[in-house]
Amino acid sequence: MADPINTEKTPDGAAATTGFTTPACSPCDETQPPDCCMVIFGASGDLVRRKLMPALYKLFRCNLLPKGFFVIGAARTAMTDDSFRAETEASLRAAGDFDEGLWAEFSKSLFYRSVTYADHSSYSGIKGALDELAPGRSNGNCVFYLATPPAVYAEISRGIIYSGLRGSGWSRLIIEKPFGSDLKSALALNSELYTNYNEDQIYRIDHYLGKETVQNILMLRFANAIFEPLWNRRYIDHVQISAAETLGVEKRSGYYEQAGVLRDMFQNHMLQVMCLAAMEPPSVYESELVRDERVKVLRALRPFNGDDINDHLVIGQYGEGAIDGSYVRDYRREEGVAQKSQTPTFAAMKLYVDNWRWQGVPFYLRSGKRMKKRFTQVTIQFKGVPHSLFRRALPGEPGPNALILRMQPDERVQLKFHTKSPGGRVCLRDVVMDFPYTLDYMGVTLDAYERLLLDCMLGDKMLFVRSDGMALSWSFLTTVLNLIEERTEHSPKLYKYTAGSYGPAEAETLIQKDGRDWVDYGEDDA
Repeated sequence: MADPINTEKTPDGAAATTGFTTPACSPCDETQPPDCCMVIFGASGDLVRRKLMPALYKLFRCNLLPKGFFVIGAARTAMTDDSFRAETEASLRAAGDFDEGLWAEFSKSLFYRSVTYADHSSYSGIKGALDELAPGRSNGNCVFYLATPPAVYAEISRGIIYSGLRGSGWSRLIIEKPFGSDLKSALALNSELYTNYNEDQIYRIDHYLGKETVQNILMLRFANAIFEPLWNRRYIDHVQISAAETLGVEKRSGYYEQAGVLRDMFQNHMLQVMCLAAMEPPSVYESELVRDERVKVLRALRPFNGDDINDHLVIGQYGEGAIDGSYVRDYRREEGVAQKSQTPTFAAMKLYVDNWRWQGVPFYLRSGKRMKKRFTQVTIQFKGVPHSLFRRALPGEPGPNALILRMQPDERVQLKFHTKSPGGRVCLRDVVMDFPYTLDYMGVTLDAYERLLLDCMLGDKMLFVRSDGMALSWSFLTTVLNLIEERTEHSPKLYKYTAGSYGPAEAETLIQKDGRDWVDYGEDDA
């Protein structure tokens, strides 16, 4: 067995210990899914060009698609197979890492049929293509991806059934967020889907769950004895989850005016990441057992009430400002936004998980558009030492230890702790042990959509949202959404914040009145 200690020669030839080494990781073998095909509704849209087609191309490049795999794009836009391929080629070239030879082969698997979603007779073109292409290639197995506006989800799901698109094999339905706009509409959509599909066939996608470092939260917690014994109310002071964007609403104002930051980010991404940070260990690392534990966290969330909402929530809307030195306009001046819009583009929230592990530990969640930097991270901030041994020698108390799990823009794990500064004086300094997530890894890396598309084809639902989890997250946010939209005396005030900042000052107050501060990207870099 190789010695794990790294040694080097000193000037006199003796061996000197310099520390532990980490051997290069061997690639994890990915499983190739069974023969299948994919029908993408909304294939002329931005999501397909920017995310789905590049993801499928990457899986093809990595030899992770079945040999006979093919894609039928479907949308209201009139296109031919060749024009669909040309649009796809342009988007893949723009994404970079384009290979002419591989594209020539991949393009042969792309087809397109125009469809009117509410006219089920127009699905005949898709049916004809499936009947022609499926024999010998898909084995009757098909993934139907609804990359369309949510208003047509139910109609398309019915059209798939009535038009006979489902083959002789398995059939799976991927549905993008938002799954409903509130609890009532989400349950109504669920009920509609259940008339023709069972829960095992429905894949509610949340791309945050597909991010490598989001998945790594469980591995870091449950595979390391140095962390899991400390992962509770005895040692953790609080948890922060931040997802900041520099972008505004761009071309999504029609959707965003109806959704706002709570529907767009909190009901899905933020609460799902929080569940991973807070959940109990399952007995076995299996899909349904992991999803059971995520759901238990949502059940344990302390509900909001109108009387103390301002102690737990701050909402804001960006005004004009500068991002990276360039002027950006006020949200209400964005194209398609109402002049007196009350839609929040920022929210900071304090939550409690009322169970044995987390009783009394606040979880601070924060997300917003037009922020100073783009970053997503989870910060586990530990409690201070019970007795400050160095208080007489130091001008102030040393800061807290923290574990920072960063998802973007760079994936890394950082551990912040204290050590003595070199020299004769007794002086502490903060240092950061920094691990870039892909360091020394030699295998294939998959981004969120690549991972989730592959998992759906494999039938693995661990990283998808289950029906009860979806309903619980909507139920939890119902009080807040009602208070914001009903505009009563108890409604939280909508604060303006300058584009290029970290949100309204009141968000700082929300956490500072508890004697804490937000940890921002870059603050704790080594």
